[in-house]
Amino acid sequence: MKALRWYEANDIRVETIDEPVTAPGKVKIQVEWTGICGSDLHEYAAGPIFVPVKEPHYVSQDRAPIVTGHEFSGRVIEVGTGVTRVQPGDPVVVEPILSCGECAACKKGKYNLCKHLGFHGLSGGGGGFAEYTVVDEHMVHKMPDGLSFEQGALVEPAAVALHAVRLSKLKAGDKAAVFGAGPMGLLVIEALRAADASEIYGVELSPERAAKARELGARVVINPKEENVVERLQELTNGGVDVAFEVTDVPVVLQQAIDATIFEGETVIVSIWESEASVQPNNVVLQERTVKGIIAYRDIFPAVMELMQQGYFQAEKLVTKRISLDDMVTEGFKALVKEKNHIKILVKSQSV
Repeated sequence: MKALRWYEANDIRVETIDEPVTAPGKVKIQVEWTGICGSDLHEYAAGPIFVPVKEPHYVSQDRAPIVTGHEFSGRVIEVGTGVTRVQPGDPVVVEPILSCGECAACKKGKYNLCKHLGFHGLSGGGGGFAEYTVVDEHMVHKMPDGLSFEQGALVEPAAVALHAVRLSKLKAGDKAAVFGAGPMGLLVIEALRAADASEIYGVELSPERAAKARELGARVVINPKEENVVERLQELTNGGVDVAFEVTDVPVVLQQAIDATIFEGETVIVSIWESEASVQPNNVVLQERTVKGIIAYRDIFPAVMELMQQGYFQAEKLVTKRISLDDMVTEGFKALVKEKNHIKILVKSQSV
């Protein structure tokens, strides 16, 4: 089958490899659509981050070169012995977290905080940038009637956004700011709307992404090249937002996000970072602010799909380009690095 494999930073290749084989407790999926994620771009530009290179990953027992892609939907074509949750023909999405089930976090049900956290499609074991993949039964969620495969490819990133808002201190009626209106920032804006935030503000350089942020619910989008972001947000909100979400991985933005919150405000870091960021601790201490990080999601895919059925996280509003596996390197990764106006690029894994 065809698949995209990561070898090292700036070296990804579409190759022909062996088709994966089903085993007991496993589900084989014919992949339909897969999204290119910001994490994929980080691995391409500056990896390895989650990709195991020197030693095999604790759970997958795999290492580079690996098949990538972790935001995907598809159809079950075969199940191993003992599988009862799905059957051949079912449309599904995959929750790609790899967890050990043995560490303290896993034993408390917080599998996204696993000591050996990894992702199917980032940490080995296969991935969605392929014609077929095989996963453990517990990773598979059957899609409800009426949800398209394109929509299914957005469940994973939407789960990150919803998890970020759920774990924040935000309450209905609170004010929020989202720093960065890329794919994840836009999904956070939609999650804030679903959570009944009274005022949502965006911070974004790209005119195209700023326009999309307004379309999805941001009251005002500030261009940091044209205005002082902190001063403008304090002016608009009479002192600052209740919660700020950092979704850029740009070091200077983290301090801006903290400073844009009101006293006792909270800043939630959603990004995966390529470099260090410095902050002035007194800006946190003297206003009794908090800074919180989130990673991935847990126990949230069904809720995301329910919100999708209600009209949130819609593919037609977020997908700006559709490509084939053969075109992934030039039309996918290189295009996203070069063209900042794209929102979400989906990859069709099956030939049409």
